[in-house]
Amino acid sequence: MRNLVRALTALLGLITVAVGVWALTAPRSFSEFVGFPPHEHFVHDIGAFQFGIGATLLLALIWADPLLVALAGFLVGAVAHTVSHLMDDSLGQSVQVALFAVLATVALVARWRERRFLVGRLGPAPAPGWAALHGQKTVALTSRRRDGTPVATPVSIAVAGDVAYVRSFERAWKTVRIRNDPHVTVAPSTARGVPVGPAVPAVARRLTGPEYAAARRALAAKYPLLHGVLVPLFHRVGRRRTGRTVHFALTREPEPTPGAAEPAEGQGRPVRLTVTG
Repeated sequence: MRNLVRALTALLGLITVAVGVWALTAPRSFSEFVGFPPHEHFVHDIGAFQFGIGATLLLALIWADPLLVALAGFLVGAVAHTVSHLMDDSLGQSVQVALFAVLATVALVARWRERRFLVGRLGPAPAPGWAALHGQKTVALTSRRRDGTPVATPVSIAVAGDVAYVRSFERAWKTVRIRNDPHVTVAPSTARGVPVGPAVPAVARRLTGPEYAAARRALAAKYPLLHGVLVPLFHRVGRRRTGRTVHFALTREPEPTPGAAEPAEGQGRPVRLTVTG
């Protein structure tokens, strides 16, 4: 049933966008088809609003936040409405109409910032250890070279329950480092990979089969454009140079027991006692 609803929503969205484009670009043809009086600007306005409604339906399929969807759809309609007034410049009022688009843009950006620049759907409720990274857009994934030197790389992350998923490609240096040493740390970061919070120690495991598909779906749901379209396209186009796409599941390392200390060198080893009579 869910797939049917999504399919019908997509169909309605595409039809409505097509109607909007038709009314905006060929108002006379549209008027003749539906039997409207030949009023060009009236038909332009119909096209603008249809365009906005269609965009709202399509965005609702990939964006999780209702307010973002509503604001984005309103913005699309407002921009198209402004264009219709510019096309019919004899009517004037283009500045007043454009003001609605400006206000919608301000609200949309503010809401986007509130959402940490995420528009997709988050996974199931995270385990306590992953809660800080559940709604994080970018994290610094730190892996180690053979000599122990840590190297941090900014990556996207999708948390689902007690695991977190990250994506790379076959010939990336971080993939090589993780293959040699699966122990990593993950910290919330800026888009450039500068940590802005405490790191979480974890163990990375390369995925195959159903787990690979689950990781792909989780990343695409959280990042509809980036990991649903752009990154897979980049990996596919550059496969000869980068190798295949790889996914890793990150599992938190157990917390150290409070008060426990590592034994000093030479301590904690069994001692053989020789008793002589």
